Amino acid sequence: MTKKSDFLPTPAHRHAARQIVFVAFEGTEPLDLTGPIGVFTRAEEQVPGTYRIRVASVDGAAIRTRSPLMLAGIEPLSGISADIDTLLVAGGHEPAIRRAAIDPALIGWLREHAGRARRIGSICTGAFVLGAAGLLDGRSVTTHWAAVEALQEYFPQARVDADAIYRIDGRLHTSAGVTAGIDLALAMVKADLGHAVAAAIARDLVLFLHRPGGQRQFSATLAGQDAESDLFADLLAWMLEHPQHDLRVAALAERAAMSPRNFARQFQLKVGKTPARYVLDMRLDHACRHLENTAWTIERVAEKSGLKSADTMHRLFREKLGVTPSDYRARFAAGGPAR
Repeated sequence: MTKKSDFLPTPAHRHAARQIVFVAFEGTEPLDLTGPIGVFTRAEEQVPGTYRIRVASVDGAAIRTRSPLMLAGIEPLSGISADIDTLLVAGGHEPAIRRAAIDPALIGWLREHAGRARRIGSICTGAFVLGAAGLLDGRSVTTHWAAVEALQEYFPQARVDADAIYRIDGRLHTSAGVTAGIDLALAMVKADLGHAVAAAIARDLVLFLHRPGGQRQFSATLAGQDAESDLFADLLAWMLEHPQHDLRVAALAERAAMSPRNFARQFQLKVGKTPARYVLDMRLDHACRHLENTAWTIERVAEKSGLKSADTMHRLFREKLGVTPSDYRARFAAGGPAR
């Protein structure tokens, strides 16, 4: 483990401790709290006096989480009124998150105090509570992949990113499901205290320093197979096995014995995305799996995935995932270096 003396406070860090306030409620997902709290606690150990971590609820009573774990040491929201640096709302499953989102005391407190914080945010489905307080309108946000459609439906003025691990839009920070809250907390610590401190915490937790914010929460290919796609079940299976083939609409429609126009309309209706988008996502999924599980060169991965060239693959990875193919392999590969 990294020693505290490795990161002694510098003059830039000599300021009043930043208050990191986690808002919890009955039925909270425990990992939404313990994961990010672990990150900020280790940051405080590395640079003493940096953070003061507080967990609060409406009444300050002990909280029964989604698991058998009970949380004590909770403060009432009424005792936290000023000098909030970072305000983070934990998530939970139904019906806990629904109760929290319609709790007038909780929503009223958020509306009154969120504007005073330097950063506000949520872990997982905590985004629904922020939305109920009117804090998502006009913002790019994310949440657990299984809840993105509901979040967009409930809060149509928000721009919900279904794929991102976390999103930062100005002072609003939202994260995807459960462990993505750790990624978000690491990003915050890195912004506050620099790369070295965040890297030490990541090593201590045996984590990647920075999972790309745009890394996909859930395989696009599996998402398509889970969709209402019985009409195209055989075709989807064939596409999955033949990413190098001609997968343009005309060719796919011919294989499905449909007109191109009807094929495109039915495909989007049943699978949930256009054929072109599905093919691109499927090929990117192939490329990711090859990078993770083979030592093939980038050129060969591009060829085997149907992405044609290393240049095309590089451009798409930067555009869609926010990292280069080499960077992705370095972070997620199960095998040895490429050859």
